[in-house]
Amino acid sequence: MFSNEARDEFLAFVFPPTDCDFLNVNMNLRAGKFLLELDRPRIMGIVNVTPDSFSDGGKFLARDAAIAHGRRLIDDGADIIDIGGESTRPGAAAASLQEEMGRVMPVLEALVGDGIPISIDTQKPEVMAAAIRLGAAMINDVNALQAPDALAACAAAGVAVCLMHKQGTPATMQHAPVYVNVVAEIADFLASRANACVAAGIARDRIVIDPGFGFGKAVEHNFRLLRDLRALTELGFPVMAGFSRKASLGIVTGRGTDDRLAASIAAAIICVQNGATILRVHDVRETLDAIKILMAVNSQLQKNSQ
Repeated sequence: MFSNEARDEFLAFVFPPTDCDFLNVNMNLRAGKFLLELDRPRIMGIVNVTPDSFSDGGKFLARDAAIAHGRRLIDDGADIIDIGGESTRPGAAAASLQEEMGRVMPVLEALVGDGIPISIDTQKPEVMAAAIRLGAAMINDVNALQAPDALAACAAAGVAVCLMHKQGTPATMQHAPVYVNVVAEIADFLASRANACVAAGIARDRIVIDPGFGFGKAVEHNFRLLRDLRALTELGFPVMAGFSRKASLGIVTGRGTDDRLAASIAAAIICVQNGATILRVHDVRETLDAIKILMAVNSQLQKNSQ
């Protein structure tokens, strides 16, 4: 057994205090009527109301199953629920407007009064506008609000927006993606889209950026981004990371989609250590437990260094 002194020395060696200042303690996120203080990592729980999402497609396609799953994630400690009605997995075909609306709106309507911000994962301005009317607090767009009227749909509504980078479309994005400098190119793109949002009237404290792990990135691109994620925090916006159950984790570990919990949690911890303040995950309870341990270690080390 470690003595208390030996344990403290070991923890200080593994987690030096200078490397643990990963929290954006002066940063808040406004999302509709909600204010999220980013003095701790926040967890976004995923509700895929789709037949073909890469991890859980079809499991929550039925309205009641999706609502029950969303409420389980809230009970597990989710700070935000993200509802999506169109799969954006590699090779996915687009859903029609009617299909997507029919999938997400009943679930949104049921969850919007449950006390936390509800986000809608969509590329379609029509879905954005309808979701905002029903009370959505955030729009999470893999297309970074580039569609005509997307900026306008969000600018006047007071919702938060998440701007994600992708290369290509879901149907083609994993066909040999190429970058000269993946981190710099993604940072430039996200800075440009954030500036477009500000110019359209979206306040800076309503903007989140997402590097888009797995969206037009090979394995080496994803892990370079993971290693250098802190470069994106220099843009001055909260960084959301969605590495949960991604294919790159399966390639490294040899595990199938349903057997990537440990790898997903490891990636989530590294994301937080490297500056992410929102984690988009399938496994809320388990990820939150891991974050609590990281926070406890960081808190203890801060006390010891004072």
